[in-house]
Amino acid sequence: MKNFKKLIVWQRSMELAGEVSNIVALLPNSEKFTYRDQIIRCSISIPSNIAEGSSRDSKKDFKRFLRIALGSSFELETQLLLVQQNNIIHSDKLMFAHNLNEEVQKMIQTLMKRI
Repeated sequence: MKNFKKLIVWQRSMELAGEVSNIVALLPNSEKFTYRDQIIRCSISIPSNIAEGSSRDSKKDFKRFLRIALGSSFELETQLLLVQQNNIIHSDKLMFAHNLNEEVQKMIQTLMKRI
């Protein structure tokens, strides 16, 4: 698949990255250095690896990049859970991001099985 923009999983992961940017903006200044960069990095990694993997010539390579994207998604889940657990942010945006991230994880896993 060379046109990654047609992949719904890429579209949803782009939406997730946007939601994460909104969440990071809610972080108090005292926590921005602790969480911000890591959260943004892993959220951006998800659609980036899906896009990069789709350009590869072999299914094996594409799967490898999907595994990396999935790992970044689980890393993001951990970061968001830490923010929630440490009572740093309580908002509907955080819950929406959790749900969207779960959806992206399932979509990546399904795509990996179909390749």
